[in-house]
Amino acid sequence: MELKANKESERAELHKTIWRIANDLRGSVDGWDFKSYVLGMLFYRFISENLAGYLNEQERNAGDLNFDYARLSDSDAELGRDETVKEKGFYILPSQLFVNIRSRARHDADLNETLSRVFADIEGSAIGADSEDDVKGLFDDLDVNSKKLGDTVPKRNEKLVKLLEAIGDLPLSNGGGFSDNTIDLFGDAYEYLMTMYASTAGKSGGEFFTPQEVSELLARIAVVGKSEVNKVYDPACGSGSLLLKFAKVLGHDNVRQGFFGQEINLTTYNLCRINMFLHDVNFEKFDIAHGDTLTDPAHLDDEPFEAIVSNPPYSIKWEGKDNPLLINDPRYAPAGVLAPKSKADLAFTMHILSWLAVNGTAAIVEFPGVLYRGGAEQKIRQYLIDNNYIDTVIQLPQDLFFGTTIATCIIVLKKSKHTNATLFIDASNEFVRNDNKNKLTPKNQQKILNAYTSEEDVEHFVRLVDNSEIAKNGYNISVSSYVEKRDNREAVDIKALNTEIAQIVLRQRTLRKQVDAIVADMESKQT
Repeated sequence: MELKANKESERAELHKTIWRIANDLRGSVDGWDFKSYVLGMLFYRFISENLAGYLNEQERNAGDLNFDYARLSDSDAELGRDETVKEKGFYILPSQLFVNIRSRARHDADLNETLSRVFADIEGSAIGADSEDDVKGLFDDLDVNSKKLGDTVPKRNEKLVKLLEAIGDLPLSNGGGFSDNTIDLFGDAYEYLMTMYASTAGKSGGEFFTPQEVSELLARIAVVGKSEVNKVYDPACGSGSLLLKFAKVLGHDNVRQGFFGQEINLTTYNLCRINMFLHDVNFEKFDIAHGDTLTDPAHLDDEPFEAIVSNPPYSIKWEGKDNPLLINDPRYAPAGVLAPKSKADLAFTMHILSWLAVNGTAAIVEFPGVLYRGGAEQKIRQYLIDNNYIDTVIQLPQDLFFGTTIATCIIVLKKSKHTNATLFIDASNEFVRNDNKNKLTPKNQQKILNAYTSEEDVEHFVRLVDNSEIAKNGYNISVSSYVEKRDNREAVDIKALNTEIAQIVLRQRTLRKQVDAIVADMESKQT
């Protein structure tokens, strides 16, 4: 227990250091803009150490106990390029490793050009390889020639030197080696930085990052009863934090075919791929696509997914009925109607249902309006309920997410259910207040998960409702329509209250008589 406490203390201290450095370095640059430099440089250090650690281990296992890739000449290193790219997906020459670039940085008048060439060479090492699409553009947002870093080249280089030094000094490596613990430290640092950038950036941050405790709850719901799945998917994957929770919940090797997703924002798409590498998900184990999932979906030819999680953007606009092809799209056609043009929420839901395996589970964070709004959304809910695809609706607490205080919900979809009923869970009170946001603690998560797995009615918390009752209620699936809120008002004994009031009135009359007598006595004495 003490060891765990010490580890958590060290982790918290590391987080404070990382955030202080990130803020000190940015100077006058907006924090949201500067995140690409901090995160990108962290990634550059990681892949440098990861590659060097891998090659050192290979050579030392082969008998060369003193082998150090960082000290090898570039010409000698070229001999191992092809084989390493097949295994790791990219290649970095010794002279271009983070540690060596950092050691020369202060004396390199053309540091910005040096780094630009290094990043281009790393991406170029994957051209023609199976990993090309996974590596291409990873450094696009780390623009070392941007005026955001300074008006002149010397000023930009001064900032880059400080960035290299600060990221290089972070205690993320394991005694110069590279281990699972090192990977955890890098991945955790990256997740922490994204959390902090999201929390300080308002809406724009919330669009690419789901709080870790919500991500974990969704992943755990999606794999209930399973120790492994074929592959996992998120159609609006943002920075990938939701997908990566499956690695924590099940373990990397128990997501057999890997991590799949699609993201429309280019910068966020790059963040997601970087996040995969930083969590030691090798290129052949992830397939993240760039594009609009609703109108141009990737992974069309893949087999359905056993586990899907998502936190799609809330009530965004989409083409909807303006695109005559969409009503015949096999993802949307079964409902007979498209989600409104101004509210794409249920379009994502229908897409997810279409991509879901017969034995799979999908857990989706939804805007609350989709549960009760009329029109096309009501018709889509009718399709989902009548075909018994909605397994559970969970009402979450308010103020969990970055950039919004609304109380969101989770819709759980299944294609194979054992009852013709829907479970409703009111978890609106399952939180603790942490700084300026609400947070799901492990205890809160477990209580929700227990309610989900047991399916037993609990007054004011859980209720299993036959779908016929939902139909009679106009296909309204708001949790509050089926789970009665606890009345926390103090119970009042009316009889006792009336007796007390009567006694007060009687006492008032007595006092009134006494006052009147005193006044009359005073008046008589004056006359």
